[in-house]
Amino acid sequence: MGKIFCIMGKSATGKDTIYKALLGREDLGLRRIVSCTTRPIRAGETDGMEYHFCTGEERDRLLASGRVIEMRSYDTCEGRWDYFTVADERIDLTAGDYLIIGTVESYCRIRDFYGQDQVVPIYIEVEDGLRLSRALERERRQQNPKYREMCRRFLADEEDFSPEKLAEAGIDKRFVNEESARTQEKIAEYIISLR
Repeated sequence: MGKIFCIMGKSATGKDTIYKALLGREDLGLRRIVSCTTRPIRAGETDGMEYHFCTGEERDRLLASGRVIEMRSYDTCEGRWDYFTVADERIDLTAGDYLIIGTVESYCRIRDFYGQDQVVPIYIEVEDGLRLSRALERERRQQNPKYREMCRRFLADEEDFSPEKLAEAGIDKRFVNEESARTQEKIAEYIISLR
């Protein structure tokens, strides 16, 4: 039976970079789980790669069908944005291991849905000053930077990824992402060790 490895961490910790690198490693053979969101697509993103970008109507149809495993809603400076994971035929744990990016809350709901032995947390952290400079640089590259939302998200992460919430979720293994290639290698070794 395969596992779902759930990468999580505060904004601008390098989750997307690590996620893509791990998916590209043939020795790991990981399949992707792409979550859905109603937030607008950012410059450089591709629908179906980072997220499935959905309308509110599409979200409502999926909720009504009972296929939504977990959903988080955020009142942002740009309006309400929903992020959610859908149970569908693309997730078959008998076929191998999967990788997903999430939050503490989404990790807990996915773990409860698939079972504690099948879902493994991978928590990535970065010193806050470096994280803030990364977030600012990423936002500057956007065609229409949303600095207020970047700041809101940065501050909200303090609560969303508090030590208390991490402990309550049983997340005690952490990977400090000071140098991406080294962090990727440590996570790959960890994944292999759990097989």
